[in-house]
Amino acid sequence: MLQTWFDSIVPFVVLLVVLVVAHELGHFVTAKLAGVRVLEFGLGYPPRLWGKKIGETEYTVNMLPLGGFVRLLGETDAEEADPEESGRPASMIDTRAVARTGTINPRTLAAKPRPVRILVLFAGVIVNLLLPVLFFSVDYMIPQQIPDTGAVVSRVAPDTPAQRAGVLPGDVILRINGHTIHNTSDVSRYITLYQGTTMRWEIRRKGQILTVYPYARWELPVEVEPDGTRIRQGPTGIVVNPLTAVPVTYRQQYAPWEAIPRGARETWDTLITFRNQIISWVKSRAAPEVAGPVGIAQATGQVVKEAGWEALLRLAALLSLNLAIVNALPLPMLDGGRVLFVLIEILRGGKRIAPEKEALVHLIGFALMMSVVVVISYIDIMRIINGGTLGR
Repeated sequence: MLQTWFDSIVPFVVLLVVLVVAHELGHFVTAKLAGVRVLEFGLGYPPRLWGKKIGETEYTVNMLPLGGFVRLLGETDAEEADPEESGRPASMIDTRAVARTGTINPRTLAAKPRPVRILVLFAGVIVNLLLPVLFFSVDYMIPQQIPDTGAVVSRVAPDTPAQRAGVLPGDVILRINGHTIHNTSDVSRYITLYQGTTMRWEIRRKGQILTVYPYARWELPVEVEPDGTRIRQGPTGIVVNPLTAVPVTYRQQYAPWEAIPRGARETWDTLITFRNQIISWVKSRAAPEVAGPVGIAQATGQVVKEAGWEALLRLAALLSLNLAIVNALPLPMLDGGRVLFVLIEILRGGKRIAPEKEALVHLIGFALMMSVVVVISYIDIMRIINGGTLGR
């Protein structure tokens, strides 16, 4: 039990703190550079467990470990009173409760030019997009043993892109669009990356090197096995297995000047893969598997158990990109939702939506988000109780 706690909870908390602090630091630093007063830098959501004021900002640790926040002076109203000027402590000021002074407070976010406001509100997303470049780059610098067991086609489903391209069982996949294939994971990765396109495969068949051009389709039909089991086909309709059962590996390590470009490319490819998966889910009418904090903690434990602590860098990169995508959505309470209000203001010729109305929208969004988290966490807990894991 203690080892399970150590392998799941500890790395999950470390990842969460790193990603949340980095995200909020994006807002914090850009706000400071723009001259906006930061009232509070919070880790987690209230109720508050601990707080300390340093300078003009209060730093807090809160009970709900579902993210973090930076509370800025006058997020929605340029006429909000400064807590120091009003004689009230920052912790007593709600930035959405407007105290009108009749004058513009230059230290409020709402008083800044619209491009500056958008940058401050979107800075966390930008940080979460840049962090994976760092994580992937460091991962490429660490010496690793990568499986080099090859990939052989064990089955080609009828009436699929692979069959139409001439792929046969027993074909060994050597390259996909010029990328060398070392294992079955490489096959899945590159097929997903190039989904929606016709790929160039180099295969070995009975000692001959051949080239085939299968299409990676968006729609993934469900195939019914003779025993009634329903299996969703892949983009090309093949099943691949390792060419050899012997645990062969090769050593991978790159110098910093090689690792950084590879990290940037890996980040871009991962974003493309995310996009392709979303398109495939929509076209196939398949529900994606989602997880809340409990499920992510379990997945973190799985990664540590199966691949070691070194694999946490890649997991952190994937979680960071997920945070960036989710926060960029134009939904209330999220960064994208706050930016949406600025864009609506621009479309209305500079006329702002009343602060009270915007605050209500974000409050409703927060309540809905918490409700979704509770439901997903319940599903995660029930899956764990029943012995299940993510993706299995």
